[in-house]
Amino acid sequence: MKRAVIVQAKRTPIGKKDGILRDIQPHELAAPLLQHLADGLEEKIEDIILGNVVGPGGNVARVAALEAGLPLSAAGITIDRQCSAGLEAIRIACYFVQGGAGSCYIAGGVESTSTSPFPARARFSPEKIGDPDMGVAAEFVAEKYAITREMQDEYALLSYTRSWEAYDKGYFHQEIIPIGDFHQDEELLRKRKMEVLLNRAKPIFKKNGTVTAANSCGIHDGASAVLVMEESMAVNHGFQPVLRFLDSEVAGVLPHYPGAAPIPAIQALLKRNSLTIEDIDLIEINEAFSSKIVTCTKELSIPYEKLNVCGGALTLGHPYGASGSIMITRLFYEVQRRKDIKYVLAAIGSGGGIGVAVLFEVAT
Repeated sequence: MKRAVIVQAKRTPIGKKDGILRDIQPHELAAPLLQHLADGLEEKIEDIILGNVVGPGGNVARVAALEAGLPLSAAGITIDRQCSAGLEAIRIACYFVQGGAGSCYIAGGVESTSTSPFPARARFSPEKIGDPDMGVAAEFVAEKYAITREMQDEYALLSYTRSWEAYDKGYFHQEIIPIGDFHQDEELLRKRKMEVLLNRAKPIFKKNGTVTAANSCGIHDGASAVLVMEESMAVNHGFQPVLRFLDSEVAGVLPHYPGAAPIPAIQALLKRNSLTIEDIDLIEINEAFSSKIVTCTKELSIPYEKLNVCGGALTLGHPYGASGSIMITRLFYEVQRRKDIKYVLAAIGSGGGIGVAVLFEVAT
């Protein structure tokens, strides 16, 4: 079996909806990433796979590839698995390599909520089952798994602190390709008094609820992508493999509990590979809501010390289709800063009650 490895990873700055990236269309956000990752390999890129959720429709990946000036042969395909789309794009690219369909892909995701033509979200579930908004569903998760407001706020503060520590150390600078004059995540342009905000915030989705604006992610724009290659090809072209794809899993749960969807996906993935949480050195789970993260850590016995160690979407933002790829980009750089890291895992839960989990081993 051929082995798929990630040899490069980058992202744009993340901007607030109607913020610094407000006038940039999805294909324009993605194009600089494609140019960077394809540099010197333009004729070798066999396809571009991008996740996108609220874009203009059509094939954003194809338009971005053309905008980037890539060869016409790099056709491009756009997929939508809601918030899992960017992670799913990488998963697909890895399986293409593993199965021998190709040897070199760019995969990731892009989202411009600022330019989205849709006034409302798409349906997650048929009415006969129930179709709660994600915030309401975050309350459902908190209720079902007995996650208190205090538990959620505690994690939100931890994530915020970690994000700023990572920024101060220059970690995010390693990840980012500037877009025009913008080279920094918009949420990090000004430090907030997070403890005060957490204390003051009121429930926004349910009376007497636990989910607030302070322990939830915002709505954002951004893009991220990685270069996936067959391992021997990567080495022959002078690349150092960093993350080697091992396996992945997709699970479905009741659409009322999307935040819990990573749990069965991670459990099945670990079981099939004869691993436990103790064997995984670093874990990224998308921080759409604190209730989601606290639930996953509680049910899977994940220590905070190995989870989202540089913070995540609660601080930086959640550009839907890009978030899964942003998590892989974060892992790509974090494993290179550490020693004795063997296994890493990324997971995300998304609208409709879908969980995606992907397992890598460190190749360096």
